[in-house]
Amino acid sequence: MYNAITDVEGLEVGHWTDSQAATGCTVILCRRGAVAGVDVRGSAPGTRETDLLRPVNLVQRAHAVLLAGGSAYGLDAANGVMRWLEEQGLGLDVGVAVVPIVPAAVLFDLDIGRSDVRPGLEAGYAACQSADSGPVTEGCVGAGTGARVGNLMGPLTRTKSGIGTASRHIAGGLTVGAIVAVNAFGDVVDPTTSQIIAGARNPHGKGFLNTVDALHGELGQTMLGFASNTTLAVVATDAVLSKEEANKLAQMAHDGLAQAIRPVHTMFDGDTVFALGTGRRKEVTVNISALGAVAAAVLAEAVVRAVREATSLAGVPAARDLS
Repeated sequence: MYNAITDVEGLEVGHWTDSQAATGCTVILCRRGAVAGVDVRGSAPGTRETDLLRPVNLVQRAHAVLLAGGSAYGLDAANGVMRWLEEQGLGLDVGVAVVPIVPAAVLFDLDIGRSDVRPGLEAGYAACQSADSGPVTEGCVGAGTGARVGNLMGPLTRTKSGIGTASRHIAGGLTVGAIVAVNAFGDVVDPTTSQIIAGARNPHGKGFLNTVDALHGELGQTMLGFASNTTLAVVATDAVLSKEEANKLAQMAHDGLAQAIRPVHTMFDGDTVFALGTGRRKEVTVNISALGAVAAAVLAEAVVRAVREATSLAGVPAARDLS
C-alpha cells in the first residue's frame, strides 16, 4: 500500500502544478466509472455537476473528480478532463457520443502567487496525462499548491498547507482512501493530541493563535482573511455502493474535517467532500456506518499530512519551517 487514495483499486491521481503562480489542480480518475456522492458543508462553495450526484437524479457514475485552485475560474479545468476522457472513449454512452461525468470543486488561491494565472482546460488535460495508480505526491502540488490555513488575521500570519492523502484496509478486504486539499479558515490540529500543528501564527511571538479562542474576543469582529478559504476532499472505497450510500459516505466523512480543522464549515469556507465507490470488491457486504467512520478517520489523517508535507511557498511559511 502507498497510504494513498490510489490504494483503492480502480483509481488514479494526477496533478498539474504551477509553483510560480501558486496554483494547480488535481484529478482523481475512475476510468470504469464509480458511483459517486457529495456533501457540501461550507457556505461559500464553487462546484460543478454536484446536482447529478443526488440520489434522485439519473446519472449513476462519475468518470473523474477534479479539485482545483483558481476560485470559480478553476472550474474551467474540468473541460480539459472531459476532453481527455472523451479521447479515451470514456464517459456516459448517449448513443451518438460519450459524455464524461466530471464533478468538480474549487478553492480560493487568487491572493497568493499570481491572481491572473488559474487552472484552465490545458491544466485539467495535463493532470489527466500525468495520472497513475501509484504513489501520490503530497504537499504543495496540484490543488494544494496555493493552499493555506489559519486565515483569521489575513495573509501576514497564515501558514502554508497543501494536499494530503491516506488509506486503510478494513475487515473483509475493503480499502478506504482519501485525498484532500486543505485551504481552511481555521487551524489544523492533530486529532490524537488536539495540538495545533498549523494555523494562524502568533503575530507577537512564536507558535500559533487558537482561532476558536480568538473568535471569542475582538478578533472575531474583524476576520481579515475571511474570503480566502475552502477545503476539498475525495473519499473512496472499492466496495459496491448505491448513490444513497455514496452520499452518506460523503456526509460521514465530513467528520474527519471536523476532527482535524477547527473551526470548520464556516460561512467563509466552501468545504466539499466527494465520495466514490469503484465496486471492485463485489463479494463483500457493505456496512455503510463502518465505512463512514473509517472514511472520517482516514480523511482526518490526510488533512494532517497536507500541512506536514507542505513546504514554504510564495512568502508563506510552512509549519516545518517555523521554529
